[in-house]
Amino acid sequence: MSMTSWFAFDRPWALWLALAGVLPLWRGIDSYSAWPRLTAATHDTASNLIHGLLQGMAALALAALALGMAGPHIPDSRVQHIGHGAHMVLLIDRSSSMNSGFAGGAPGSDAESKAAAAKRLLGSFTTQRPHDRVGVIGFSTMPMLVLPLTGRPQAIQAAIDAIDRPGLAYTDVGRGLAMALALFGNTPDASVSRVIIMVSDGAAVIDRRIQERLRADIAARPVQLYWLFLRTAGSPGIYDKPKEGIPDTPQSMPERHLDIFFKSLGVPYRAFEAASADDVARAIQEIDDQQQSPLRYTEYAPRVDLHHYALATAILCLLLLIAAKSSEARFQPREK
Repeated sequence: MSMTSWFAFDRPWALWLALAGVLPLWRGIDSYSAWPRLTAATHDTASNLIHGLLQGMAALALAALALGMAGPHIPDSRVQHIGHGAHMVLLIDRSSSMNSGFAGGAPGSDAESKAAAAKRLLGSFTTQRPHDRVGVIGFSTMPMLVLPLTGRPQAIQAAIDAIDRPGLAYTDVGRGLAMALALFGNTPDASVSRVIIMVSDGAAVIDRRIQERLRADIAARPVQLYWLFLRTAGSPGIYDKPKEGIPDTPQSMPERHLDIFFKSLGVPYRAFEAASADDVARAIQEIDDQQQSPLRYTEYAPRVDLHHYALATAILCLLLLIAAKSSEARFQPREK
């Protein structure tokens, strides 16, 4: 039963037992003595103070026991804040080519793979944005949900740490994008900036049916799309036109035509070509600068139990009373 929005009791009826705390003040806690005429003793201020202190500890012990039985606690709560950030899905290519270096082939001892560079830089990027809600999807032959949208930093970092695990050969961009869009299904607030960052070192043909599905999904929940293209040395680029004798088709120029498809979606879109880890860092920094919109986010505060403080107070008072009682001097009249 909640007493206020910030304080509550599990068993509020037990608070009535705290009235027992007046008994030591009313009746006293002194034991009877056979020594006559104690009232004839001279006034002793120190004794009166000790007597009052012992009465107060007895009253406090009873009241604290009653309070502990009542189960005091601070209820769990939700607190809304306003920060800067976005709801962001990291759509990361897990094809086997991501394990090679930017120069092509296995990276040397003094270099890192494209997947390792993406893991390092994306991890730093999300760490510096504590208000974002981040989801992670890996895709190769099929997309795989690694982490739904969450604001938990440890879970986000763990999901990013897993992106450099060995993948398969094929790159299915279309289904990966469809899964990324689906993650925004539970974010109805139109003021929230929804962002997809696709990290890939290549592209593939998106089936016509998947294209139409993507157009419908984006129309229902508009997003901002970034493509971070990790270009291997000597491979076709996003903006390269086909050489003479090579048809300008999605099959022969998949990166070029994927860029054309993204531009046709009618949403904010930006592509970055990165030929090195430094290029990746600059691209991520630019995305960070652009995604600083106001963002409402909710922090969840768990229930805080307080009964142990009341019980600890009661135990301390009782121990002091036991110590005082054990040190009490007892006088008996002499027998004639």
